[in-house]
Amino acid sequence: MTDRDELRILRHPDPRAFLDRADPWLLPREAENNLVLGLAESLSEGTSRYGSPLYFATVERGGGVVGCAFRTPPYKLGVTRMPLEAAPLLARDVAEVYDSLPALLGPMDEALAVADAWAALQKVRAVPGMRQRIHRLDRVRFPSPVAPGEMRLAGRADVARLVPWMESFLRTTGLRESGDPGQAVHRLVDGSFLALWVDDVPVSMAGFPARTRNAVRIGYVYTPVEHRRRGYASALVAHLSSHILDSGFRHCVLYTDLANPTSNRIYRAVGYRPVQDVMDVNFV
Repeated sequence: MTDRDELRILRHPDPRAFLDRADPWLLPREAENNLVLGLAESLSEGTSRYGSPLYFATVERGGGVVGCAFRTPPYKLGVTRMPLEAAPLLARDVAEVYDSLPALLGPMDEALAVADAWAALQKVRAVPGMRQRIHRLDRVRFPSPVAPGEMRLAGRADVARLVPWMESFLRTTGLRESGDPGQAVHRLVDGSFLALWVDDVPVSMAGFPARTRNAVRIGYVYTPVEHRRRGYASALVAHLSSHILDSGFRHCVLYTDLANPTSNRIYRAVGYRPVQDVMDVNFV
């Protein structure tokens, strides 16, 4: 093996330096890499609400990028596609920055490889968690018929109603990345990143908090139990996706829980197509 064949981890001092190096490799698979692209871009443009130190690194071989890893404490480590043999090297580099990790997220093979390397290094146990599928939409197919009602942005007057919705969403999905449900709702409402479907009263919500150069990621899709099975979520996601495309973005991205066939069916009917499966691995 020559020096050019050897893998190395290049840690970057800040998100902008990371993007300068990694963007040409990440952008051709923009939907797949939406999380790291959106995080790095937003952090390079504004004040971080995360802990320190931030971690942005590229996995390199032969003078080129072949993978990436990132973390915004206190949340999980994220990894992209990369050569699986890079896992031990990456785990050792992450261990120079953090004494522990709560979890890891990435494509299934890469997530398991890096998690196993971290578990062996830190003498912890890696436990597979939620499996999700990244989807991409380029053209909307509206439901027929469309559920009664219309879409509007959530405002301050909606917050009291939406906090219990967010609590239920985070509880049922097991997602904890948003922190306090009340803070998450206020952040989305204040940023005009939360849409509602209204049929006399609000009946469904969907957020669109993150964007990359050509895409917007939709999340926090939730309909209270009493309003389900009426097509509200389908109508909201379709109209919100159409609004995003009409605003000049080329496509929309969202994640679904592979264990939830209902949500996967809803999004497929609207026009979303699978891009990549990813998974959480928790450390015990």
